[in-house]
Amino acid sequence: MTVVRYVLVKVRPGVSLDEFEKFEREVDYVKAAQNPSIVSYRTHRIEDFDPGLEGGPWDFMERIEVTSQAEYEKQAASGSKEFLDLLYSKWLDRSKTVAIWSELIEP
Repeated sequence: MTVVRYVLVKVRPGVSLDEFEKFEREVDYVKAAQNPSIVSYRTHRIEDFDPGLEGGPWDFMERIEVTSQAEYEKQAASGSKEFLDLLYSKWLDRSKTVAIWSELIEP
């Protein structure tokens, strides 16, 4: 079973999208690679937004493929709290974050 978490995020006021992308490449991708529950982690800049979607607009969408939701949440609770605090205090607007858990429907 393939489990994927999608996260829609908006950067904090005053944060440059280019600077956040640099942070993603240099810090967040490295941190994600150290988490054994993450199979694949990629962040995508949102280029076009359907105004019919409530809660946005957002700047980026993360796609996080994990071994299991439980393992990911366990890892996040134990080893990522300080990192998440940094992420939301410096880079992202927590009030705009939306997360969705999904399971792949195999063909």
